[in-house]
Amino acid sequence: MGLWRIDADVLASSRFVVSPMAETVGGLAALNGQHRVSPAQREWLAASLPAFRARWGADDFALPFLRDAIRPGWLADFLVKPPRTEAPGFTDELARVAATTDEQARRDLLETLDRPLAPVLLEPGLVERAVELLDWVWRHMVRPGWPRRRRVLEADIVARTDRLTSGGWAAVLDGMRPGMRWLGDGRLQINTYDYPPRDVSGSRLLFVPTTAHRGWVSWEEPGDVHAVIYPCTGWLAQDPDVVPPDALARLIGPARARILTLLAAPKSTTQLVALTGLPLGSVGGHLRVLRDAALTARRRAGRSVLYYRTDLGDALCTGHDE
Repeated sequence: MGLWRIDADVLASSRFVVSPMAETVGGLAALNGQHRVSPAQREWLAASLPAFRARWGADDFALPFLRDAIRPGWLADFLVKPPRTEAPGFTDELARVAATTDEQARRDLLETLDRPLAPVLLEPGLVERAVELLDWVWRHMVRPGWPRRRRVLEADIVARTDRLTSGGWAAVLDGMRPGMRWLGDGRLQINTYDYPPRDVSGSRLLFVPTTAHRGWVSWEEPGDVHAVIYPCTGWLAQDPDVVPPDALARLIGPARARILTLLAAPKSTTQLVALTGLPLGSVGGHLRVLRDAALTARRRAGRSVLYYRTDLGDALCTGHDE
């Protein structure tokens, strides 16, 4: 199994980070058809494929590159460099990909490949063309919906941070991505593949949420940064732009209606702030009104307070009464 050895200092100083490049690479993985598509990606993929095929379908580079760079269970290392800051911008992340030499990129592409590279990938300008493809996917397919995606990813981070305060790192890491679990004694199983253990002591450890199906792990030699890119799953990937029933919005106001709609699953105040983009005080005020009206209730989970809909609140959101 893939095992990372992590000391207490590394775990204590680890951070959650939102990465535009991780979303872009995850989108590429969905577009090339060799990776499973997550529920959060399906609508985006259906809307994006026509434009992608119109621009890149007949391109002599794109499809061979995607076939060799993004294979089932594997991504070329130069595409998945871990973030270097806690608030990376796409331009900076793309520049780091662009700094890769063609020779290094080819070595990455050949890793685990049991056949020669496509001839077009042996021509000069491999990295330049890969950067052009990444930049196009970001600008035309990911960036238009980035504010919405960012809120989903930030809500996931808030949920896992809440879990950390109540259950510790084992509660956060177990099941973060398929095959991943905390084994104790400084051992983190990152997947079920037969890889030799990797010592990440003295490294910076980052956790990066994505809407992709499985996620991946990445690092850069000499190994000073390691990253676990993990999928948002279940209600954590809930659409933050879900539209409440029009009648409900007219009855209690659009902001309260939206909050009530989002409470189909229990959420904390900070999660609702991340999902809605509303100020903390505003969300707190709306929650008080909804609770006074018996549309929501709350319960404590560890150190967090979670809000959820009552039966009356459910009836209003679903448009019928029991």
